[in-house]
Amino acid sequence: MALSTPFFAAPAWAQANAWPDKPVRIVVPFAAGGATDLLGRALAVELGKLWKQPVIVDNRPGAGGALGAEIVAKSPADGYTLLLASGSMFTVNPFIYSKLAYSADSFELISKVANGPMVVTVNADVPAKTLKELIAYGKANPHVLNFASAGNGSQVHMAGEAFADASGLQLTHVAYKGEGPAYADLMAGVVQMAVANINAITPLLKGNRVRALAVTGTERSALLPDVPTASEAGLPGFEFVGWFGLMAPVGTSNAITGKTYADLREAVVQPTMKRYMAEQGMSPAISEQGKLVKDIAQESTRWKVLVAKRGIKAN
Repeated sequence: MALSTPFFAAPAWAQANAWPDKPVRIVVPFAAGGATDLLGRALAVELGKLWKQPVIVDNRPGAGGALGAEIVAKSPADGYTLLLASGSMFTVNPFIYSKLAYSADSFELISKVANGPMVVTVNADVPAKTLKELIAYGKANPHVLNFASAGNGSQVHMAGEAFADASGLQLTHVAYKGEGPAYADLMAGVVQMAVANINAITPLLKGNRVRALAVTGTERSALLPDVPTASEAGLPGFEFVGWFGLMAPVGTSNAITGKTYADLREAVVQPTMKRYMAEQGMSPAISEQGKLVKDIAQESTRWKVLVAKRGIKAN
């Protein structure tokens, strides 16, 4: 007589059909108001509709995303705690933090969700109205320009470092616990510039306290059509596109991560989500399953070189 399946060993299809049967938490490892947070809240709405369960955004800022990543890495691998990460948490942090409580191996890397260019911005008191003028001013006044970031190793930090390297400017980095507080100080003139996530900084441009000089994509952004690309504005070849990915603790079943992947693909093409991304200057970036592992390895090689060249350390 064949043995019956134990009640506690549900087959994969049953796990996927049963999940989720309670609220799901998406940990955003940066402060409210930044690009990751804004994307996470929009995504939570769409996934909540598909899952018929509340999807809660839990902001856990600090250490360039490392604190939030550690929380998720140590959470039960049951699909009820997910991480919405910025790319730099996996491609940069391993090279600038002497100790990290997580790595790419701590997670099931479900997929990229979205990507988007950055924008070089300055406080309105900086005497530069174009990128060429900013570079000329910075070279004539070394170490005068301080640039803000969302934290050591964040995409905003590394965009600033990459810009400094490409332009030959001597910039001083000032780390914050998220884009919200960073850009508040940019508006106040405490810091002079930031290479910011386009969706987080654009609303602040209306107050005339912050000026956009160049976007870092290969094309102009529909969100800022009058702002040239860095290449157009005098820094040929400079490009920086940030990305965000959804992950689960390692050991989460293939049934759950597979369902999450399928529902993520559906979520980003919903009219509300497509409109949101367009309004935020982002594009859907769902990758084939398994591709995110390769992307992280490839990008890590690039950032390892820049980190060593610029002597970047977080602790």
